[in-house]
Parts: sequence; C-alpha cells; structure tokens
Amino acid sequence: MASLSYSESIVIARSPEALYDLVSDVTRMGEWSPVCTACWWDDEAAPRAGAWFTGRNEVPGRTWETRSEVVVAERGQEFAFVVGGAWVRWGYTFIPVDGGTRVTESWEFLPAGLARFEERYADDAQAQIADRAEAARTGIPVTLAAIKRTAESQ
Repeated sequence: MASLSYSESIVIARSPEALYDLVSDVTRMGEWSPVCTACWWDDEAAPRAGAWFTGRNEVPGRTWETRSEVVVAERGQEFAFVVGGAWVRWGYTFIPVDGGTRVTESWEFLPAGLARFEERYADDAQAQIADRAEAARTGIPVTLAAIKRTAESQ
C-alpha cells in the first residue's frame, strides 16, 4: 500500500508573513502546482478558516474540479485546507530560520477520502490511491521550488 502522507521542506529568503500571504492566496496556486491549474474562492475572497474554494486539476487525459475548505489560516504560521471537506489535507507551515523561512508542504489522505476511493473505484481503489500518493510525492518539491522562485524574485 502507498504511503498515505508526505511532506517536504524548503528554505525561502522571505519572512513567514510574506510567504503565508503568497501561499494563502489560492488564486495563485495554478502558477506553481504541476497538477492544479487554477483556484478561485467560492465565498469570501479571504484565507480564513471555514472559507471554501474550488480548484481545477489537470493530468494527461483527465481534468476535474474539487472544492476545498480552509481549516487553518494563521498568518505567518500555517495555512491548510481539506479537499472535499474530509478527503485529503494539504498544508503549509512557515518556521523562521537563518536566511529566511522553512516552508513545509504536507499532504495526507484522510479516512473519509480512503472510503470515498473504495466506493468510487472498488477493485482499482488501491491503484488510484497509489497514483495520488505518487503525484503528491513528485509534485510537492516542484510546487515548493516554484513558490521559492516567485517569492525570491519579488
């Protein structure tokens, strides 16, 4: 079975607050992610716990949209959201270090997400879960590197 969580970190030469402001603007996620091509706020255009946004994802041969709920919005500390409100948690933490901020992006399949995949994909569920885990494992470093390029060029 694929690992159901993954995280990776990068140091970026910006303050935790500046990086939080960048990452919590979900409308910019399509600039950095290799899978998510666009996001927009569904309700208020502000990163606050309880806010919902929609993301459009694309991989070869497939495009889909998901709604996500912001579950943590602590400026300069953490920004996190849960896809479908219960399926997969994505998060970013911001820790000051010498030379800037350590940004950690994390991904975790939640029990409700696993159950949803079992219902939706039946015998193919484990393969689908493994595909999503691999996309997170390979996509997180790409996203972090792109955020770093953007943040350090501003």
